[in-house]
Amino acid sequence: MLNQKKSAIYYVLLSIVCFFAFFINNKVVPADLMEARNLATAQEMVRTGNYLLPTMNGELRIAKPPLPTWIAAGVEHILPDNLVAQRCMSGLSACIMVFFLFLLVRRLTKHPLPAFIAATVLASGFNIVMMGRTATWDIYCHSFMLGGIFFFVLATEEKGKQWLKFSLAGLFMGLSFLSKGPVSFYALLLPFIISYFAILRLSIKGKKTPLFCMILLIVIISFWWPVYIALFHPETGLAIANKESSAWLNHNVRPLWYYWKFPAEAGIWALFWVTSLIYFFWKKRSECRNVYLFSIVWTLAGFILLSLIPEKKTRYLLPLLIPGAINVGLYFYQSIKTAMTKGEKSVFRINGTIIGIVALALPFALHFIVPNESKITMLTVLITLLCIGLGIYIYTTLFNKKGIKIMPFFMASVLLMMVFESFCLAHAGKIFINDERHSIHALREYPDVQGLPFFYYDKEDIRMELVYEANQVILPMNIEDKDAIYAHSPFVFMSSQPIKELFKDKNVTIEFIDTFDNNWRKVTDKNYNNLLKKEVAIIRKKEVMEKNENP
Repeated sequence: MLNQKKSAIYYVLLSIVCFFAFFINNKVVPADLMEARNLATAQEMVRTGNYLLPTMNGELRIAKPPLPTWIAAGVEHILPDNLVAQRCMSGLSACIMVFFLFLLVRRLTKHPLPAFIAATVLASGFNIVMMGRTATWDIYCHSFMLGGIFFFVLATEEKGKQWLKFSLAGLFMGLSFLSKGPVSFYALLLPFIISYFAILRLSIKGKKTPLFCMILLIVIISFWWPVYIALFHPETGLAIANKESSAWLNHNVRPLWYYWKFPAEAGIWALFWVTSLIYFFWKKRSECRNVYLFSIVWTLAGFILLSLIPEKKTRYLLPLLIPGAINVGLYFYQSIKTAMTKGEKSVFRINGTIIGIVALALPFALHFIVPNESKITMLTVLITLLCIGLGIYIYTTLFNKKGIKIMPFFMASVLLMMVFESFCLAHAGKIFINDERHSIHALREYPDVQGLPFFYYDKEDIRMELVYEANQVILPMNIEDKDAIYAHSPFVFMSSQPIKELFKDKNVTIEFIDTFDNNWRKVTDKNYNNLLKKEVAIIRKKEVMEKNENP
């Protein structure tokens, strides 16, 4: 009964941490390019009713499996044009990942405390917080895969054939494939299997039949949609497959050592992650030693496998945070359970001091760096008092006469993250958010464009942010082709160049609407993109206008 009460408290605390990590202030940054691609595809699903063949700006988008897009389309049906709701779905997926990690670590260690610490570290890690706040699909595939791993561990550790648990493992792994193909199989499952069987040395004796059925279930769930594409659109499917496989070898190619800074993805836990990897080897006697070694091998195997792929992006490091959180959780747990040496205390204090410095410096950084925040308000006073109070408290936990108060320090660090997400995130966003952003989203409310086709100048590229915000298919137009101009008249036209100059001597009238700037980066930012700034006008064939004016 006591253990059940403790677990209930941990569930409540984890829910609170997840709420602040993934749901508070999740509309600070407008939709970026990746989100725009995903959500524009979901919008077109709803508009066209074509769910088996997703399109993006009128063209097939079958490079990635459609499960997350189906989820986004469901949200679009219920809550149209709601970016917060779309991001909340990613947040729910991140919550699933956090709770599955809690269950997995509790199962392996037989203790809820290290499981709680590990899950909290995961929920407050920089990479997962960012992924849980944006409508991108990586969080789905890794959350489902971690669920599959959890049920696989249960199935292999418990007596009997465990048909249900093997089936659940197959279901979740199949859903992972339907979310982003084999990405999580390679980046999360394979390093787990390497570590699980090498370190924990568990056997599947007597369970081969349900294991085979699990694999069969994975294949059925994973491949029914690719098979459908191969049968009904073989040429397109083959072209996309070749393009995707080529991208892994030729797109965003980085050197082998590109990921060496991977602990930075854990944010405030970065130094503790590095320490936890080293700590195991100098602390020869420790509780849960096998599980600790298992998490280290899992981390290193994942790091090596990701480094071997030529295409590299920092967001691909998300699956490393899962075993990394176990590393940090077991390091904290071990530091609580055993007396720390003088050297261990010094290392812990150095790591913790940096978090304390961040707490003390944060309100002053916001005051002096963030534009228009030099004015003192009740909110800035509250932020200052909270951060300074937490900073002082963190130092009292580190430099206490009775030794380091590890759990109070840990919870204070997590609370600092919650304060930042609650009060500071929106203010910090002002450092790089474009105050003069004038989104093309406003075009949806313009009555004269309703029902008109949308085109852009074919000598320019169209950005998916514009397609998503306008909620329109925007096709290229050759303005030298007068027949095409007249055939589509009237239509909405957009260009980064002056539209009046482009249509000079084209025998059309130009009803200028506005100039829209969809850049959420400031004009001075190096990532400011002129392709996101467009003039928009309605183009009409002149004869049509004359008839309307002279009936």
